[in-house]
Order: sequence, then C-alpha cells, then structure tokens
Amino acid sequence: MIKINPVKISGNEKAKILDQLKAVCSQCSACPLHEGRTNTVWSDGNTNAKIMLIGEAPGQNEDMRGVPFVGRAGQLLDKFLEEHNISRKYDLYICNTVKCRPPENRVPKPDEKEACKKYLEAQINLIRPKVILLCGSTAVQSMMDNKLPISKIRGEWFDGPFNSKMMPIFHPSYLLRQHSLEEGSPRWLMGRDLEEVKKVISK
Repeated sequence: MIKINPVKISGNEKAKILDQLKAVCSQCSACPLHEGRTNTVWSDGNTNAKIMLIGEAPGQNEDMRGVPFVGRAGQLLDKFLEEHNISRKYDLYICNTVKCRPPENRVPKPDEKEACKKYLEAQINLIRPKVILLCGSTAVQSMMDNKLPISKIRGEWFDGPFNSKMMPIFHPSYLLRQHSLEEGSPRWLMGRDLEEVKKVISK
C-alpha cells in the first residue's frame, strides 16, 4: 500500500497519489468481490472538492463503466445536485465504501468493507473535505458507531475525520421509490439537507 504523508500536499501531488492508489485498487484481490467485477469503481468528481459523498457499493452500471453513481440512482442524485446548484464535477468527490460490485447488488458484508477500508481511509486522508455526506445506511455504518436508522439521523451533523463534518443523507435509490415533493417527504428533506450543506461549505 502506498504510504501517505499526513502533511498538506499540493493538488498535483494529491492527484498523482490518488491515481497510484486507483491502480493498486484495480489489482486488489483482498476479498471475494474481485472475482465478479468488470471494473473497480474508484471515484468521480474533483479531488479538491469541499464535499465528499460516500455511497454504498457499485451497481451494474457502475461496474460496467468504472464510475460511481451513473445508474438510475446516480441520475436522480445528479438532478438533486443540479436543482440546488451543486456541481458534481467541481463541488464533489464521490466514492463508495467498497470498490467492487457485490453480487446481485446486495449490501456489502463486514469483511468486504474491512478489506476496502484502507482505500476509503486513504481517499478521506487525501481529499480532506470540509463536509462528508454519508449516503445511505451502509456508508453511515462504515463511518459511525451508530445503530440508529438513517431516518432518525439524516440531516444531523456529526464530527468527522480531519475536522470535517459528516451528515447522513438518504440514498437516491431509496428516493427512487419516494415520489412526493410535499413538505416533510423524503425528497423534500433531501433538498433541505443539500441547502444546509451549502451553508456550511460557504462559511
């Protein structure tokens, strides 16, 4: 594994190290998930972003393209971001708790998340975001010692690594099944959460 100096590094050095880690990850066989992958799914977005979004795991579309959040859930995420003037390309760095697709899109097992933990920790260490969005319960459980359902803690702020703030948010795959835009609905809450994130990163 590539060693990372915790002191602040330049943007070019950061991008170079992330590319090196991506190459290492692409050859990883630390857990059984590597046996069924088409591509590892490393990241998308801006390595200098103030917001880091951590999802669950790649799905079929992500596995085929090697990019996170590009299926139906990703398209809905893009819609929410656009509606709230958050640029996926410039304002976010997007990754998942595991980098290979679990069979039939099942939830990653604890040993699979543990095998991928070093990659996620390296990404956080290098990006040093101001805000970390924990997208769905799997991301929450990976980053927080909290057993409460995401419906109870979404939209709340928690202390994160390197003086960041973490906020659990609904996963867009859940929002695909929720169509109401009325006040208090999951989609309405998602919009409110994104507006709160904008306030924090603007400070």
